[in-house]
Amino acid sequence: MILMVRRRILVTGAGGSAGINLIESLRESKMPLYIVGADINRWHLELPRVDHAYLVPRATEPDYVEVINRIIKAEKVDFVHPQPDIEVEVISEHREDLEAMTFLPRKETIRICRDKMATNQRLRDARVPAPESFLVERLADIPKILGRLRHRRHPVWLRAVRGAGSRAALPVQTARQAREWIHYWRTMRALESKDFMMAEYLPGREYAFQSLWNEGEIVTSACRLRLEYLMGNLSVSGQSSSPSVAVTVHDERVNRIASRAVTSIDPEARGVFCIDLKENSRGVPCVTEINAGRFFTTSNFFARLGANMPADLVRLAFGELLSSRLRYNAVPAGCYWVRLMDAGPILVRGEQWRSREA
Repeated sequence: MILMVRRRILVTGAGGSAGINLIESLRESKMPLYIVGADINRWHLELPRVDHAYLVPRATEPDYVEVINRIIKAEKVDFVHPQPDIEVEVISEHREDLEAMTFLPRKETIRICRDKMATNQRLRDARVPAPESFLVERLADIPKILGRLRHRRHPVWLRAVRGAGSRAALPVQTARQAREWIHYWRTMRALESKDFMMAEYLPGREYAFQSLWNEGEIVTSACRLRLEYLMGNLSVSGQSSSPSVAVTVHDERVNRIASRAVTSIDPEARGVFCIDLKENSRGVPCVTEINAGRFFTTSNFFARLGANMPADLVRLAFGELLSSRLRYNAVPAGCYWVRLMDAGPILVRGEQWRSREA
């Protein structure tokens, strides 16, 4: 009989939706795992199925890495996966000081991907489809930027350069709207005009491409189309980054563009890369951002359909070969994921809806 070693892993941001769903994916894999969860929120740490939970300081606090190392030592952790973007960034920068292994992209890759303007410039320089965008260096530049980006009566997309969950995002039609939106965030959230970018508005369908990479080669990937946003009707922009309804798709254009986006940022890519794309007025999928080093909130959606990327990430970190994985379209097309804040998620395969026309 072969005895499986129980691997000990630490997930940071374990109490957030993305962390909870990642841990659910790991539990569904049936791998012998001892999972330690860390989060800044004591209440939320009651939600994930972890073996031990730790309250930690914010990643921006000076003792954050020291606290993480204390947890690693106390729990004999072998592998650390940071899930929130800010923790990915901090742990990436201090990876040499960490007393456990990670499987993160290169430091410079994470730095670029954390900056949406830098990502956009790198993609456009490489001729990867991406929306025309400008940094708001001064408020006085806004009318000129609007004049360059306004096309076919569409608004212009104003957003924060850094942050997740469509942070500070708003479609604007006028310079006054843009200035007053930035003024709100300057006075209430301590952002400056240079923390904002203005981008070409993309009116088409929105895709989410989740992928694993190793030594510059894609290991496996899957794509979903966002159909309805979680609490999108309550957000000022009308959308959020998390879907309440999504459907899996097979789209070779998206596969090709998303892969080119990753390799244009990092030819030696490794780890997790999650790419958001939205179609422009000509129907071309354009890359709006790349989340390097962490999974989408819906990693459990793909895992339920057979593409358990969180489990595969752990296997890669421990040196296992994953040669049998489908590089693209790793899940069936036409599968729906339906969820609300307090209901679901429900997986519906191939239009097998309970409802009928009255």
